[in-house]
Formats: sequence, structure tokens, C-alpha cells
Amino acid sequence: MNEHLRDRIVRKLDTLADERGYQILDYVEFLESKYAEKQSSGTTAFTRFTEAVEDRLRAGKVSATTIAEAMNLMNRASNVLNGALAAGRSVANDIVTATRTSGATPAASSPAVPTAPVEAPPAQEASSPARDTRVPGSGEEKL
Repeated sequence: MNEHLRDRIVRKLDTLADERGYQILDYVEFLESKYAEKQSSGTTAFTRFTEAVEDRLRAGKVSATTIAEAMNLMNRASNVLNGALAAGRSVANDIVTATRTSGATPAASSPAVPTAPVEAPPAQEASSPARDTRVPGSGEEKL
């Protein structure tokens, strides 16, 4: 779709109430399922999840304002998750870059630390009177 047409549609949509917006969304999804030349691109797993939640709320006859508030909250959560994901990627890229520039692999760059063999903890006696039983059935049992 060309940019001019998209902008014109958005201007028209901005004047409508949420209820009408959902009717238009239903129609657009119908048209997409029937005539789409390509799959929707740019949808993440979280986007698909939020759309599924939105559809379930709509099917449950929840008011449009409640749905809009829930979607705003989920979009804010999505932004936080995307920020955390970007920060994680940045840290990972920094680590990879640092190891490549130093010419060492991460395992080779850390000093070897000798480790002592791990000993098993001492066995503790059972707290029940069964520990006093010598041989079951021998008459040595304490009652």
C-alpha cells in the first residue's frame, strides 16, 4: 500500500470511536485473509500474543475502553521487554567484541583456578527410633 493511501486511511480512522475501529479491524482482517498478496511482516511473538488477548477480550464482549486500557498496558510491557532484550543483546555484543579484540576465547582468557575435590557431607543419623533396630525379626528390636 502506498504511503499517501495509508496516511489517508489513518486520518479517517483517527476520527472514529474504538467500537468502529474494531469493526474496521475485523473487515481488514477479512480482506487480508481473502486477498493478501503477502504475509504480515514485522510481527513478533509478543505482538501475536497481545493480538490474541485482544481478540479473546472482544469475543468475551468486554467494553472497547477496557480493551484499549488493557492493550495500552500490554504495549508498555512490550516496550519494557524490548528494552531489556536490546540491553541483553548489547551486553552480549560487547562481550563478543571484547573477546575478539583481545584475541582470546572466553575460556582461555579466564585464569585457571584449582579446585579441591568435593567431599560428601557426613551422614546424619535418622531421628526416628528405627535407627536403633539391629536386625529386623531377630528379637533385638526396641519397641
